Amino acid sequence: MHKKNTTLFLAANAVIAALYAALTIALAPISYGPVQFRVSEALTALPFLMPGSVLGITVGCVLANLYTGSVLDIVFGSLATLLAGLTTAWFGKKGGTLKNRLLACLMPVVFNAVIVGAVLTWGYEIQELGSPLTSFGFNALTVGLGEAVVLYLLGYMLLVQLPKIKAVREFIEKLNGK
Repeated sequence: MHKKNTTLFLAANAVIAALYAALTIALAPISYGPVQFRVSEALTALPFLMPGSVLGITVGCVLANLYTGSVLDIVFGSLATLLAGLTTAWFGKKGGTLKNRLLACLMPVVFNAVIVGAVLTWGYEIQELGSPLTSFGFNALTVGLGEAVVLYLLGYMLLVQLPKIKAVREFIEKLNGK
């Protein structure tokens, strides 16, 4: 990678990380907890268009989760975002079809539902429904529903609309080395 491309890559990821963290923390009342609408998670759709943005969303998630002070959030929440970003990027490399865009938006939903649902159930012991397994199902469902709303309303809109903006499309192409 040329120095100019490296600088662009790092700058773009720094902006994405800052945006993710700022949105999450600014909207803290709805960004954290068993029922969450983390608006910043819409950015997890970006690796579909810009595979290198996985770094930015992951660092942004780490920064946002530092706000909670919980090692569980920092490690496992950020792991969910990393895995979601990597799989979203994989679908982006397969092509910009409707099916791939829909599946790309599903990845953050699945990883966050399972991983964050498990952290809530066993890490924070949010087990209000009797058995841990039933509580996990409920926690995964509430996290997944919030994530689905954000990804399919905002994230999907980013996937469709950003490439239509000429300056953004040219920036994405430059960032992707095209």
